[in-house]
Amino acid sequence: MSSDKFSSREGRVLRLTKPRFKGILRIIFSRITFIALMIILQVVILVMLYLIFEEYVANINAIMVVFSVLMVIYLYNSNMDSTSKLTWMMLIGLFPVPGALFLGFTRLDFGSRSLKRSLIAVKEKTSDRILQDPKILQTLEGDGGNMEDIYRYMSKTGNFPIFENTSAKYYSDGHDFFEKILEDLETAKDYIYMEYFIIGEGYMWGRVLDILARKASEGVDVRVMYDGMCEIKLLPPDYPERMKKLGIQCREFSKIYPFLSTYYNYRDHRKITVIDGRIAYTGGVNFSDEYINLEPRFGHWKDNAIRLEGDAVRSFVQMFLELWNMPYPDPSFDKVDNFEPHKVDDASGFIMPFSDSPLDSYQSGEAVFLDTLGRSEKYVHIMTPYLIIDDTMKNALKLAALRDIDVVLILPGIPDKVAAYAIAKSHYKELITAGVKIYEYAPGFVHAKAVISDDIRAMVGSINLDYRSLYHHFECAAYLYKNDAIADIEKDFQETILKSNKVTFESIKNEKIGYKLAAKLLKFVAPLM
Repeated sequence: MSSDKFSSREGRVLRLTKPRFKGILRIIFSRITFIALMIILQVVILVMLYLIFEEYVANINAIMVVFSVLMVIYLYNSNMDSTSKLTWMMLIGLFPVPGALFLGFTRLDFGSRSLKRSLIAVKEKTSDRILQDPKILQTLEGDGGNMEDIYRYMSKTGNFPIFENTSAKYYSDGHDFFEKILEDLETAKDYIYMEYFIIGEGYMWGRVLDILARKASEGVDVRVMYDGMCEIKLLPPDYPERMKKLGIQCREFSKIYPFLSTYYNYRDHRKITVIDGRIAYTGGVNFSDEYINLEPRFGHWKDNAIRLEGDAVRSFVQMFLELWNMPYPDPSFDKVDNFEPHKVDDASGFIMPFSDSPLDSYQSGEAVFLDTLGRSEKYVHIMTPYLIIDDTMKNALKLAALRDIDVVLILPGIPDKVAAYAIAKSHYKELITAGVKIYEYAPGFVHAKAVISDDIRAMVGSINLDYRSLYHHFECAAYLYKNDAIADIEKDFQETILKSNKVTFESIKNEKIGYKLAAKLLKFVAPLM
């Protein structure tokens, strides 16, 4: 998509900051930097021990061996998944002292306890705010599709009702989504809630910001929340104050401070826009110019989004307010309680919006992937930018393919992260041996997140097939069942395949040696990425 497509568009581009330096601080506070510091610490400790206690070297080595064995026993009996256990055993075996310190740091969950308490307090106030319509469940029970099974799981792990009277419109690229959301934002009369992982100033956000500022001046309640990582690379620390001058309430989620904490591990990766309780958006698209291909970074940026109108929007209102209200002792959910449903003429099927939190013991996103793979009878088609998976997910993909289900994955042809790309490739041979078909999007980077199955169910949202999304991020999605938009999602999948190259045993054999080496070196630390 060239910038010429936008050059004739009318609309003011509002900018609050000047272009900034790229993310030096992001590197400083990254997990890789922390691991590197721990390795350096290990070397320093060992050197000091050998210099100071040279005559006791044999005793020190014996202590290290006993310590490593005890840590392995602890890990073996922990409740981690098997892949994570192997990763930690390897790290502690190689670097006993810093490895154990890093493990203790993550297991103690230092810094995130107050976050967890706040979330629990908010969840207690919303656990029964939206009740499931029993008539919808009766309809599903008589439907024969066993959709009520996944509902039962979702109802026990969170308040995620299934709705009728909701239409869905699917957008297969960022530009079409952008054009439509600009139109919808102009119609706002009561409130606009926006929550995004990335907001970067430029044409895309500038157009949106101009509308938000005008709407705020008209008395519309405008609230914007973005993940604190934006402060490192894209936005200044005082951006919320700058937004406040425009009449816009703005918050950073998990603001970055100059100290290490597991708090930083839990990022708000969700993408949500809610307008007046009538319209909601989610999907893969953030607000930065690469998402509409105005700032090409990795070839053509392939993304997606979905627009909902009707009763299911209420769940997205609640999702937004749950995270927005976490810092406040007396949160308000009046927009949930006073939700006004309206008849939607083009409604079809059923829609279940849901969110996923890293601070509980459930992985709702992973559950939907696994349920879809296990339930499908004909096909499961998946678009995802990353494939960093544990044995449970890998075995589910293989089992579905071995049941003669058409399991197809579309991944990027040009990566945004070389390490993640290499780890994805490390799974290719085992998966295609089991019958899974894998394609790489030739024009560039796939950032779209979608799962389609048997022409009757689909999921579109912010969830990637990687450890970050499945275990460490706040995520959200819309689960569709027998909705008309499912056909459009599958059509987009098939059109994307035509622009993609199929992975074969021959292509794996001819893969660049750098990726092969990187995959072998990085795969064992995949759960930490």
